[in-house]
Amino acid sequence: MARKFFGTDGIRGRTNTGVMTAAVAMKVGQAAGTYFQRGEHRHRVVIGKDTRLSGYMLENAMTAGFTSVGMDVVLLGPMPTPAIALLTREMRADVGVMISASHNPFEDNGIKLFGPDGYKLSDDAELAIEAMLEDDLPLADAEAVGRARRIEDARGRYIHAVKASLPHDVRLDGLRIVLDCANGAAYQVAPSVLWELGAEVIAIGVEPNGRNINLAVGSTHLDAIKAKVREVRADIGIALDGDADRLIVVDEKSHTVDGDQIMALIGSRMAEQGQLRGKGVVATVMSNLGLERFLNSRGLDLIRTAVGDRHVLEAMRSGDYNVGGEQSGHMILTDHSTTGDGTIAALQVLAALVASGKPASETLHLFDAVPQLLRNVRFAGGKPLEDEKVVAVIAEAEAELAGIGRLVIRPSGTEPVIRVMAEGDDATQVAAVVERICAAVRKAT
Repeated sequence: MARKFFGTDGIRGRTNTGVMTAAVAMKVGQAAGTYFQRGEHRHRVVIGKDTRLSGYMLENAMTAGFTSVGMDVVLLGPMPTPAIALLTREMRADVGVMISASHNPFEDNGIKLFGPDGYKLSDDAELAIEAMLEDDLPLADAEAVGRARRIEDARGRYIHAVKASLPHDVRLDGLRIVLDCANGAAYQVAPSVLWELGAEVIAIGVEPNGRNINLAVGSTHLDAIKAKVREVRADIGIALDGDADRLIVVDEKSHTVDGDQIMALIGSRMAEQGQLRGKGVVATVMSNLGLERFLNSRGLDLIRTAVGDRHVLEAMRSGDYNVGGEQSGHMILTDHSTTGDGTIAALQVLAALVASGKPASETLHLFDAVPQLLRNVRFAGGKPLEDEKVVAVIAEAEAELAGIGRLVIRPSGTEPVIRVMAEGDDATQVAAVVERICAAVRKAT
């Protein structure tokens, strides 16, 4: 069944167009509410959001949808995506909703759904709900319409849970930390977590106005935090994205520490402490070859999946791994969370920094990334990856890089684009390989 509403991470689009309208949001509430009503108990949904202007509209629309089919609604206000996953489970809710478009600009918004176990929905569940969006769903009788209420202690519950991810004897006293919350969902909770653990916190991106989420701040725009780290001579910088499920770190020299380095740090440290399950780390095909070599040198495996934190989590659950993530900063630590959590991952990084007693630039850079190049080639139509000449060029490139590099070629799932990525020890060779393949794809379209 072709998907019309759900993409790789819930439903997402530009506000008031396509699938991201109040009418669609209300229908999603009705469909998800109907799907998750199982048993005779009073059913409940928790709804959180980030700081986008359109969050008010979508929150109210979804509340109308859920209550109209007889489900009670608990409104949490601006909260990180992992907090919604946590509180869905902790509050014994039947479904959780996060209204966010993650690292996208404020004009976009999205809807992420969590099951009662706190995990994102399976493909089967999403397809079932999507099919219901096309139907006229039965509404609750007048006396069975749901209620809605807002709770004020949600932030405190999440802060407590995040702090509990560290041993009680770990404190951050003496650390000067620049924290960038991207004017997003973690603008209140993340600074509180670090301050309560003893750190000196210089917070930026904590003045949301509905339109400035991810605007020149956050994990996808690092110039602001790098400048602030230099200005205040901080020990480290922590950058979250709009819904706080991803993390990028900046060391005291303002050098970027990406998700690959973070996975190397957390994975190897947990292995040393006997806490790493599966004897490896799960990442995507985009993670650098340097990470794989580093883990192998420690007797650990790198298990690769398709791009997307959802695929990473599926592999982690099926293989019983407890550390996984993406180069872009999604960090999934299943000992503490059912989804990516930038704040929990940040605490593991900070604990390692405290334990080492060394500067961040020495503690967090565990391997040298090999040269990696990604190019996107737009095509007009057809299936260029099935063209004989393209197939031949790719085969030649794979043979050339065998044993010394990697080649990843994949079509975009949302636009007519072929993504060509190569990596290896020789940057010139990598660039030449990518250009040959891109040229072949262009000629084939």
